Amino acid sequence: MKNFWIKMIKPKGFTAKWLLLFVLGGIAYLWSQGHFAIAEKYLDTEQLTLTIGTYKITVYAALKALLSVVIIFWVTAIISDFSDKRIQAMKKMRVANKALFQKLAQILIYIVSFLVTLNILGIDLTSLTILSGAVGIGLGFGMQKIAANFVSGMILILERSLKIGDLIEMEDGTFGYVRKSSSRSTLIETIDGKEIIVPNEEFIIKQVVNWTLNNNKARITINFGVSYNCDIEKARDLAIEAAKDHKRCMKEPDVLCFLDNFGDSSVDFILYFWVKDVNDGLRNAKSEVMFSIWKKFKDNGIEIPFPQRDLNIKQPATIQVMNNA
Repeated sequence: MKNFWIKMIKPKGFTAKWLLLFVLGGIAYLWSQGHFAIAEKYLDTEQLTLTIGTYKITVYAALKALLSVVIIFWVTAIISDFSDKRIQAMKKMRVANKALFQKLAQILIYIVSFLVTLNILGIDLTSLTILSGAVGIGLGFGMQKIAANFVSGMILILERSLKIGDLIEMEDGTFGYVRKSSSRSTLIETIDGKEIIVPNEEFIIKQVVNWTLNNNKARITINFGVSYNCDIEKARDLAIEAAKDHKRCMKEPDVLCFLDNFGDSSVDFILYFWVKDVNDGLRNAKSEVMFSIWKKFKDNGIEIPFPQRDLNIKQPATIQVMNNA
């Protein structure tokens, strides 16, 4: 029963469309037979009239308005659904452009429906000028964020800086894929399966890293240190070899390994290599190369030291004098 009423409220299904045709057909038949005139005669009377200021509302007018609003709402929803399907069927249009045209079409359809509803209800649009101005000021303060998010969504679509499927990293550390974009917000699915709804304004006013904007490659950095007693040139060559042997390592740009620092306990290196597809993950590739480095170092006698400190104890002069005595 619940699903039935949902379908009636959002008439996009087959049943609701046939019901709408049935209602419209019934209204047309009753109108042609003059039954509306009979209903108006009994319902449009002084006894069944509610007076509000200069306005008089009869039961007939109220029922007519209610029926008109319901029918217009149904027709609007069906037209909106039809336009969405037509736009989605355009194979040559980009996904981002489809979303933009869908939003614009929905806005236009609902604005026209609203104006038609006001006209059917007999509301003079010129009398709404002052009221709309006051309401506009109130909404301007109360809906600033909503408007900002909507405009931001349009900017993102027009600039094509954010697309469905992009891998992004936000300023607060959120890292995941763009799964859905609407006029108000964007749905991000993180690597660990969380679904985060982010207002579109966040992508405009804050820094966002798009790992897949123009290409899918990414650079991985590995820091490691070896003992001062080791052959550091051999350690560098083994690290480069471990990276090049990995199946996802790109030939261009080349693998690079630099001596980075002379630490307290180790000679520190930094290794750079590029992978082909960031969507396949970065941590797994980094981990596999580090395992390979560890194995190569172990097989070739390259030691990775742990922090060490030398402690020198000097005897005080008084103790030396007593010992001499």
